[in-house]
Amino acid sequence: MQDKEIQECPQGYVWKENKKLRCGYTTGSCAAAAAKAALFTLLSGTVSDHVELMTPKGIRLYLEVEELEKGDGWASCGIRKDGGDDPDATHGLLIMAKVSRTEEPGIEIDGGPGVGRVTRKGLDQPPGAAAINRVPREMITREMEALLKEYGDLGGIKVEISVPEGEKTAEKTFNPRLGIVGGISILGTSGIVIPMSEAALIASIGIEMKQLLAEGNGYIVLSPGNYGESFSLNQYEIPGRYIVKTSNFIGESIDLAMEAGAKGILMIGHIGKFVKLAGGIMNTHSRNADARTELMAAHVIRCGGDAATAAKILECVTTDEALEVLKQAGMLKQVSKSLLEKILYYVERRGYGRLETGIVMYSNEYGLLGATKQVPDLLKKVKEYM
Repeated sequence: MQDKEIQECPQGYVWKENKKLRCGYTTGSCAAAAAKAALFTLLSGTVSDHVELMTPKGIRLYLEVEELEKGDGWASCGIRKDGGDDPDATHGLLIMAKVSRTEEPGIEIDGGPGVGRVTRKGLDQPPGAAAINRVPREMITREMEALLKEYGDLGGIKVEISVPEGEKTAEKTFNPRLGIVGGISILGTSGIVIPMSEAALIASIGIEMKQLLAEGNGYIVLSPGNYGESFSLNQYEIPGRYIVKTSNFIGESIDLAMEAGAKGILMIGHIGKFVKLAGGIMNTHSRNADARTELMAAHVIRCGGDAATAAKILECVTTDEALEVLKQAGMLKQVSKSLLEKILYYVERRGYGRLETGIVMYSNEYGLLGATKQVPDLLKKVKEYM
């Protein structure tokens, strides 16, 4: 899907759910373009109001240069981030690059105000480094080397990337959760922003997972969202920073856990999401599948319940309504246990039996509905590194 989307982007847009959405470009592209424009000014003495940049995916950008300044041995300018029609917190930010001459040969890249600083292991850059990821660093280096070669300049160059509104904007991103302090990250592997890209969200889940695994002992907690985080803290005293939020991408998160080398996963979730797993539905967004009441009704029959109870379940709009029907029928505990057995079966199947797996299911109305037998042992292992 991602490759197909990128192939369409030379046209400037992609189609998603019958909507024509405009593509944008990454903070990494902005940083590389700003650095290129600043170095061109420093070497040539010429001021240009636009800069050309070839992205890693072969898409050529022509970007407007803003706030260009030049001093003795330095030049700086900015490129404004355009995320297209993607709901991106960094859209509209000015990404600045200051290029200065240095006595030592080579190209040094660092972050200034508004660019985050890494404080924890498991991210693209080591602790202490500016949160400028590998591909943007490669893009900046490539542009610097090409210009220095073109002008026959053998001197050293320092590139400092800064973002005037970066520290404030970072509060709306994953950075505080990931242990990146002081600003946003300079990101992007293709150089192009695909509007509403699920791949980008899944990638961020993978980053957080690798970070926790790098700090821990191989066991992690997965939960779809904020409710699961609150329940985990109240029920098991697990703080939010030790929980990876999977959103609806539960299947992909299991895949990422295996890829990252996890030994085991403890999954904690609301029945409204987790009941779908009992049918092998691994993306729990309603547009992909629902079947919540159908699955609960099927498990009523599986547990020996009557058709009338199953029919009442099918008429319910929410899972809490269905749980009330089960409670009145005296089947709440039995059906919850049956659902958990199937959830565990499909999750272990997705993980090819390579992960120690525990499942906890709850309801906002009824609290803890049940947990598989592996949960106590996994809780101990998770808390070993807290």
